[in-house]
Amino acid sequence: MIIALARLTLHLPDNHSLKGKRKVIKGLIEKIRQRFDAAVAEVDDHDLWQKSQLGMAMVSNDTQVLDARVNKIIQFIEDQHLVQVIDSRVEFWHW
Repeated sequence: MIIALARLTLHLPDNHSLKGKRKVIKGLIEKIRQRFDAAVAEVDDHDLWQKSQLGMAMVSNDTQVLDARVNKIIQFIEDQHLVQVIDSRVEFWHW
C-alpha cells in the first residue's frame, strides 16, 4: 500500500475577506473530493484571507498513479482561476 500526502499552499489574489475565502476554499474542496475521490481539508492559515493551505491524502498500490493524480488535482485547481498554487509538497509512504 502506498499513501500520497500532499500539502498545497494557495494564494487567493482577488479575495478581500475571510468570508470570501471560506466560500472559495469550501467549493474547491468539494469539487476535488467529488472529482478525484481524495481526502482533502484546509489545514493551516485559517485566519489569513488571501492564503490557504490544503492537505490531501490518497491511497493506491502504484506510486506513478498517485503522482499523476496529485498533478491532475494541482492542474484542476489552477484551471479554476480562483487561486494560485504557490507551493506544493508531496510525500509517498510505502506501508
